[in-house]
Amino acid sequence: MYFLKSPRKGLIKYVVWVIAGLYLIVLTGINACTSEPEKQIEGYLNLDPSVTYVGINTCRQCHSGIHSTFIHTGMGSSFDLANKIKSSGDFIHQRPVYDSFSNFYYFPFWQNDSFFILEYRLQGNDTIHKRLEHVKYIIGSGQHTNSHLSNENGYIRQMPLTWYAQKGTWDLPPGFEDGHNTRFSRDIGLECMTCHNALPEFDQTSENRFLNVPMGIDCERCHGPGSLHVKEKMAGNLVDTSKFIDYTIVNPKKLPPDLQMEICQRCHLQGNAVLKPGKTFFDFRPGMRLSDVMDVYLPRYKGDDERFIMASHADRFKQSLCYKNSEGKFNCISCHNPHVSVKETGVKVFNETCISCHQKTSVVNCLASLKERNAQKDNCVGCHMPKSGTIDIPHVTVHDHYIRKPLSKKTISGISEFLCLQAINNPNPDLYSKTKAYLQYFEKFSKNKFFLDSALTLLQNEIEFEGKTDLLIYYNYLSGNYSEIQKIVGENSKNISSEPWTSYRIGEAFYQSGNFTKAKMYFSAAFTKKPSHIDFGNKYALSLMQLNQLEEARTILEQLVLLQPKEEQTQNNLGYLMVLDGRAPQAKAFFLRAIKLNPDYVKALENIVSWEINFGEKQQAIIWINTLLKLDPKNVTYKKIKEQISSK
Repeated sequence: MYFLKSPRKGLIKYVVWVIAGLYLIVLTGINACTSEPEKQIEGYLNLDPSVTYVGINTCRQCHSGIHSTFIHTGMGSSFDLANKIKSSGDFIHQRPVYDSFSNFYYFPFWQNDSFFILEYRLQGNDTIHKRLEHVKYIIGSGQHTNSHLSNENGYIRQMPLTWYAQKGTWDLPPGFEDGHNTRFSRDIGLECMTCHNALPEFDQTSENRFLNVPMGIDCERCHGPGSLHVKEKMAGNLVDTSKFIDYTIVNPKKLPPDLQMEICQRCHLQGNAVLKPGKTFFDFRPGMRLSDVMDVYLPRYKGDDERFIMASHADRFKQSLCYKNSEGKFNCISCHNPHVSVKETGVKVFNETCISCHQKTSVVNCLASLKERNAQKDNCVGCHMPKSGTIDIPHVTVHDHYIRKPLSKKTISGISEFLCLQAINNPNPDLYSKTKAYLQYFEKFSKNKFFLDSALTLLQNEIEFEGKTDLLIYYNYLSGNYSEIQKIVGENSKNISSEPWTSYRIGEAFYQSGNFTKAKMYFSAAFTKKPSHIDFGNKYALSLMQLNQLEEARTILEQLVLLQPKEEQTQNNLGYLMVLDGRAPQAKAFFLRAIKLNPDYVKALENIVSWEINFGEKQQAIIWINTLLKLDPKNVTYKKIKEQISSK
């Protein structure tokens, strides 16, 4: 050995070798957890807000085996850059997707290694509109879907084309169908991102601007932030986890059953999430109760137990007798290993889970006919968790996680009656939460007036609660009762929060009534707190223009263009500003940019009609007015303008 020949130098190298070996043991995950903690601590230490997230690659250094399988799960492959490996779409046999409601075609294609979606419109054989957008990210593992996102200076939006893997077809994304196509303008906010991905760096002054986006759901979404765990292990503070709980990191398996379910419910209980006052979607950590951060509501129907949404696994599962009778001990991880893809798990694993309980009861043998059993290949899941379509995602089937005896066709009723919105994760939500749930449901999911009426009933309750005035303003904003908002502001100004959305709604009420001074004050309050919020900035700039404060308006609009150049509202407002500022000849370029982004943008079309008339371009004005009449054939004002232009 070397150190025998040179004792001093050799000994130093030997010590270095030993230290390096110990370091490698920690990093490679060899089972060296033999030391015991001096004292067992109750409660997980990584629930403390000071403990930070380290990312999946740090976890990988010690847990490479788990990492190698996890990245192939639906969670591990939930989000990535748009590349040919990530995409599961068919680009050879695809045909353009046509939206008959908006009269737009969509076509996906690769140009070298870049992925694009082309939007276009035809008039006869002529292409009268084209918009080409680069796909930055693909969201979805590809087992059910691939949806596509753009990123413009950090502003992330969903694009109007989705690949439906089970059916093998391209179509409009969920929620874009039946005349609801928002094209390239659907914001991907924090709620969406934090369920489909690891936790991002987010611009809190915006609605949908991200400073850094991870690639896929990672270890810490289920185990909690890992900085303390890494620090302790690197310091040599190891725990024999076969005997003790390592409280520096959450092991979901060691949590009580109800807290295990809370982790799964964070994302597999998709619905109408109402955040508690002062909370954000960053605040939930494994080991907590979800209701400490948010209440998640789903609609309940009488006579229709078969309808469910895609990510409602936890809700459906908790209705099962298997779950109820086990007092929660039979839960998600009884069947699912989160570290292994469901594709690799195999039917045998699921069947053995069923048999492990039912062989202990009187139900030893399957009661189905031999024909039924053969049809399902003796797969318990096939009958007791049948595949079904969902009410929110087209072209997709998933296993219904409501485990029960197979229903006959006679049992299934086609009659449904809406009962209420129910907080699935909280049996006793407060009045603030329940009221906001109905208001949000109306705004986001259904324009049925029933939801507004339900909110109003709760608001008319004599019981006072914190945030009630804000919710009254929210209710009247959604109802278009702007005069009522002004009345509330006059009588309850001390009870109104400075929450940006409340300020914005008040500003809109004053703007619509022509009180631009008050509108400016409230829009300014909203924009000051969220200067990267494009809508807030545009409304603030418009109120300034109405007060002839043009330079201040210009500063804001130019700032917004730098942040998000592909926002048609900002381009149109800059054109309007040019007209007010005596630079009308320059305004046309901004109106045209807005129309190029959105050929159906009415305000920009109306502005360019006015511009063409003022500059004597009658024939061009008629072309634009015809475009407006296609969008609104019965509009009397447009018809009169066309008659006046044609008669001159």
